[in-house]
Amino acid sequence: MGDRIFLRDLKTETIIGIYDWERKIRQTLAFDFEFPGDIRRAAKSDKIEDTLNYKSVAKRVLAFVEASDYQLVETLAENVAQLILREFDVEWVKLTVSKPGAVRGSRDVGVMIERSRADLDA
Repeated sequence: MGDRIFLRDLKTETIIGIYDWERKIRQTLAFDFEFPGDIRRAAKSDKIEDTLNYKSVAKRVLAFVEASDYQLVETLAENVAQLILREFDVEWVKLTVSKPGAVRGSRDVGVMIERSRADLDA
């Protein structure tokens, strides 16, 4: 089975960056998420309890990111992935963190990672 639940272009602002000027302002980040999920049970019951509540995921990630103060998007991405795997019932997460406008001439830059519950033990 290959069911997926996704959340795209979740935007927030936080302190992120390595340069002094970046440490003084909040910058916009955009997140894309993909999670595995067999949606048949939820489709049959029509109840949120039978699926991943992506609104809960979004609220938790936004609170975490807005309170964060990392230098690298790589560090932020890793910590967000671990947060999701620890707090939500998913076996893996694929996430992209984009930092719009970080490089002149490009729309955005960022990282894309995939992590599983097995990575938590490593």
